[in-house]
Amino acid sequence: MDRTEPRLTTSVERGVATVVITNPAKRNAMTAPMWRSVPKLLERLAADPAVRVLVLTGAGDTFCAGADISTLRESPATAQGLAVAAEEALAAFPRPTLAAVRGYCVGGGSQLAAACDLRFAEEGARFGVTPAKLGIVYPASSTRRLATLVGPATAKHLLFSGELIDAERALRTGLADEVLPAGGLDRRVEEYTRVLASRSLLTQAAAKEFAAGRTDRDAHWAGEARGSGDTAEGVAAFLERRAPRFTYPAGPAG
Repeated sequence: MDRTEPRLTTSVERGVATVVITNPAKRNAMTAPMWRSVPKLLERLAADPAVRVLVLTGAGDTFCAGADISTLRESPATAQGLAVAAEEALAAFPRPTLAAVRGYCVGGGSQLAAACDLRFAEEGARFGVTPAKLGIVYPASSTRRLATLVGPATAKHLLFSGELIDAERALRTGLADEVLPAGGLDRRVEEYTRVLASRSLLTQAAAKEFAAGRTDRDAHWAGEARGSGDTAEGVAAFLERRAPRFTYPAGPAG
């Protein structure tokens, strides 16, 4: 048995922060300390001007098999509260987020993936939301996020049955945005995040809020646009036929 200590590891390279869920002895299940560490970890990454995109993935050939069941036995309500706090922190992260999924993405793993802006999956990935197998009431906020993502009927299918679906069905229903052939996930994620890191974070941050229903922030983002310089730089770069150098909010990515 692999006795690697359960943990979340992070690295930042070329504007992309990668967070890796690591608990190989339990298919990368999330322990209570792992759940508890997510909000502070994301707060630290959000404060780093070098970070323009965040990728969440699992170590090895599994994304995340859910919550460590031992934490549910000890205190289901506490465990669920920690998972919701981590999910909400991920959903509120101010840069684009992408879940890179291979293998199992189940329970708390699907909860985290659904909180990301986008989900790219490798062929063979399996998705499931399994509280009905444990007699757990899935949180209202998580249920609403899932239903918004995949539609009420698919959300009910997943929650009522606890059955796993394959990557192709996840793609059809909106739980996955792209499905890549075996061995192609890492390259596609690298290419796509490089594109995201080169685009205007001003545009991306505003789009995240508007897509989440924050239309009350229109005046705020109009003011940010006036003061950012990104629009002038984007137009100048287009006319000069060069790549733009966007600086919002605090300088180019490292």
